[in-house]
Amino acid sequence: MSDGLALRATSGADASLRAQTRPPAAPAGAAPDVRRYLRLPQMPHILCPGCGHGIVAGALLRAICRLGLDQDTVAVVAGIGCSSRLAGYLDFCTLHATHGRAPAFATGLKLARPDLHVIVITGDGDGLAIGGNHLIHAARRNVDLTCLLFNNEIYGMTGGQLAPTTREGGVATTAPYGNVEPPFDACRLLAAAGATFVARGLAAQPLVLEELIARALAHRGFAFVEVLTDCPEFHGRYNRLGSGAAMLLGQIRATAAVEAHLAPLASTVVHPGLPPVRPPVETGVLVETTRPEFGDRLRAAAARWADAREDHAP
Repeated sequence: MSDGLALRATSGADASLRAQTRPPAAPAGAAPDVRRYLRLPQMPHILCPGCGHGIVAGALLRAICRLGLDQDTVAVVAGIGCSSRLAGYLDFCTLHATHGRAPAFATGLKLARPDLHVIVITGDGDGLAIGGNHLIHAARRNVDLTCLLFNNEIYGMTGGQLAPTTREGGVATTAPYGNVEPPFDACRLLAAAGATFVARGLAAQPLVLEELIARALAHRGFAFVEVLTDCPEFHGRYNRLGSGAAMLLGQIRATAAVEAHLAPLASTVVHPGLPPVRPPVETGVLVETTRPEFGDRLRAAAARWADAREDHAP
């Protein structure tokens, strides 16, 4: 796993290890074998049984494969948390940054290496609490980053504390009598901050999620995808939501229909007679627009300054 603040390039020793551990190519027409994008010697992973983060990682890797992105031009920057630990298992250039600072590190990396496809992996606590300012300013600047925010409504790694996305009434270790704070709507927040692509997907619908991530990766500008995932170990247990599978089913019951062209990819609800558990949450692409990208504007400004300086040289 990448340690501290060191960027692990996937060349040299990693490349030779990759060649030794890469599985055979999948047959034509079959789903891609994403194990070639994993650091297999780092397995087994640390995720709890029933956690949806692995489903989300699989959707990300299939989207990368589908777009044909070169493995050595993909950089994954992560903060601190269960979702951020995924950076250590992904065989790209990876940076495990400090708590909440992944968008800031990613901005610097993208400015220094505009040729890279820079992906930010963050959680609802890492991205919306301690890292909230970094996230909204990356959106405001329209930096060409793809940000995946894993929302499981709780701090999973540190013991089940209240998160900025915990629903009202939800029980956590720091809210034993139920949460009295309104949760953030991450997508509305990022849309207001200026993100030019905003989408919401579910771990319960991995094919739809793959489509959303692929569109986010292809977008020029700040692309934000909130992924509703689960934490059966803390959020599920404290709130009696059942197993990981039961929590994923609950996501489908609690969300509105996806965009029409994505509907055929959506999972089938196995208990269609169950009523929605709350007012539905919108899924799919919520914002898709264009405006000048931050790096392009910065380089253009630097070029104008250099030209003006040259014109005024003695």
